[in-house]
Amino acid sequence: MTRTAHTFAYAGASALSGTGSERLLGLETAGGLTPAGAEAHPQFFAGFLSEPQAAARGLLAVADVAAARYVRRTRPSSLDPVVTGNGDRLRFESFSGCCGVYARLDVLPEGLLGADTGHGTTNVDVNHPLREALSRLTGDDPLHLRVGPDELAVTTLEGPVVEKKVPLPDRWLRGFAESQAITAGFDQRAELPAAEAVRFLRSLPRAGAGGAVGGPLWVVPAGRTLRPATRPVPGAVCLPGPERLAALQRVLRQATGLRVYGPLPDGPAPTASAWEVTLPGMRLTLTLSPEADRGFSGEGAVLEALAGDTAGEDAELVAVLLAWEPRIDPADLAEQSGLPVARVRAALTRLGTAGRVGYDLAEAAYFHRELPYDARRAERHNPRLAGARTLLAAGAVTFDGPATAVVASGERHYRVRESGGAASCTCQWWADYRGRRGPCKHALATRMARRAAALTTAGAHSATSTGDAR
Repeated sequence: MTRTAHTFAYAGASALSGTGSERLLGLETAGGLTPAGAEAHPQFFAGFLSEPQAAARGLLAVADVAAARYVRRTRPSSLDPVVTGNGDRLRFESFSGCCGVYARLDVLPEGLLGADTGHGTTNVDVNHPLREALSRLTGDDPLHLRVGPDELAVTTLEGPVVEKKVPLPDRWLRGFAESQAITAGFDQRAELPAAEAVRFLRSLPRAGAGGAVGGPLWVVPAGRTLRPATRPVPGAVCLPGPERLAALQRVLRQATGLRVYGPLPDGPAPTASAWEVTLPGMRLTLTLSPEADRGFSGEGAVLEALAGDTAGEDAELVAVLLAWEPRIDPADLAEQSGLPVARVRAALTRLGTAGRVGYDLAEAAYFHRELPYDARRAERHNPRLAGARTLLAAGAVTFDGPATAVVASGERHYRVRESGGAASCTCQWWADYRGRRGPCKHALATRMARRAAALTTAGAHSATSTGDAR
């Protein structure tokens, strides 16, 4: 697993200051991107919050996930949350150290009292003293939020005074891409009112001795609540590693409901799912990988988009049309770009691998953001994609039928068969996962080779037709 040292440079430390009606939550920002380009310390918001306690506890929940490792616990290291200003809302995002839990707090226009919000993406400093201060926040006193330095500080900054260095594994970067691609295929599966939501979440098991996380559970919507199931019966939703929802405990007093999202069950295998607590003017969502010891980075949901022939060029075209919108409509982008909707969706998936779009389940829409680090590493260091390209370059794929191929990999030969748009393989990866974690490198190489052969044939036909016309 490749790691780099990522440095967050802040003009100061975030802090909660003042008393009573003079309370100020100042969140300091690191280098990020805005419509004006790269900025050292962008400011996205300055105004009052409609629900200070809910916002404080939601931010703490996102920070909890950033500092957590739910399996193979080692010395903790926290990636400061990412904040995006989408013009009418703020989104705070984080990933757990083990890459198995994605958290996002959406502070909506009503949560910001309709105040103006900027555009762009950066990291925000959430330090231990700030966390302790937010944990002690009580009452309904007004709270002024400032995301980024104030105007005076912007004009007098000479350089960062606070720096944090954390290891940044490539799998974290791939996790943002995979979770976006996976959740885009989810549907809302259940909705609980406040009282039932609190009762259900409080009934979930906590982490065992040494922080151990258990296996997946299944729940079935039953009226206004959820009841446990021993297996994925019709209508069931997978809750993989329920202890990983612990961060939601932060906001139960302010919760107004719970929405559950996931795919339709397809056999007994566990699946990813998303759990969204609704708050006054806000939403806090935790998305769980299919198993506690299985991070999002290896799910393979983006491999087809990365390996496509046109997705790269399409993504460059679509990227020009993005402007930190809170809702991206593929149909509108299709009209603006002149591309079919299917190619726009593939381009959005491709942009997701670079951290340039996310997916909002509550609104069933993509949103624009720009992760403030080199997220292109997620593509360059994806092991299956790299393996498939190596096989392709070595001429390892031989077609022996319209839907079958043999792939030479080392001393072994694997047979890939395509049927109904899906590919199977005789390798161990396929035997273990049967397509549930995306294509193996042999199937991926076969599809890439088949597309290349089709382009070569089309080019030859075009040349022949041109010659005949002459």
